[in-house]
Amino acid sequence: MNIALSRRDVVKGLVVGGVPATATLAAVLANPMLARAAAAGLETVTITTEGGKSVSAALALPAATPAPAVLLIHEWWGLNDQIKSVAAELAKQGYVALAVDLYGGKVAGTPDDARAYTQMVGKDPDTAVDTLRSWLRWLKKNEKVNGKLGTVGWCFGGGWSLNASMAEPVDATVVYYGKVDQPADRLARLKGPVQGHFATQDQWINKAMVGKFEAAMAEAKKPYQNYWYDANHAFANPTQSRYDAADAELAWTRTLDFFKQHLG
Repeated sequence: MNIALSRRDVVKGLVVGGVPATATLAAVLANPMLARAAAAGLETVTITTEGGKSVSAALALPAATPAPAVLLIHEWWGLNDQIKSVAAELAKQGYVALAVDLYGGKVAGTPDDARAYTQMVGKDPDTAVDTLRSWLRWLKKNEKVNGKLGTVGWCFGGGWSLNASMAEPVDATVVYYGKVDQPADRLARLKGPVQGHFATQDQWINKAMVGKFEAAMAEAKKPYQNYWYDANHAFANPTQSRYDAADAELAWTRTLDFFKQHLG
């Protein structure tokens, strides 16, 4: 079945394949057809970074602009339909949503591929910082953005959400089970508050790491709020086996409330 939706159609909401596009975010993310339809409604935008690299991202616009903006950073899988669907949902919530791509167009199909792509970024973190800083500055100058700006990321992207906000000041930062072991002197660069979503069963982004992050944020005198869920890593991704519907819904509600409070 061929589905072609305009960006405005996705924002307003249609019935696609018998499932309303205005369904919950979880329903869209879990349905490949709906996720594909939502992703198709985004616009591809390209810039040359301050470091001279050509990069692309997926842009979703709200019904009314100028509006606050949110920069989204993908999981280790890459910029796939699921992440673009979250951008479409944020546009429906009234935000200019920009889903960036740190893999240069690559999307992982296996954990081995995802691991290789994250290692690729890890070997050249300055390029990723250049990409994120350039996109944030592009949003700040965009006439469709009212000056308020936040970031959000998941897993690999969760850590980079925090990195982006340290590289370029924003008004709010959200981290979903991302690497947060940063020293206080780097966290001191943050402008706005940070909200974190972490899982008690996560063996990587664990209590020890987050505890150090909390101590460093306190030392840097930066506002933050961390939430813990009785779940595992990637609990907010409906396409993964560790998905926890109740915790994912609660975390998303808290994310939207946080953005509403700090971005308007």
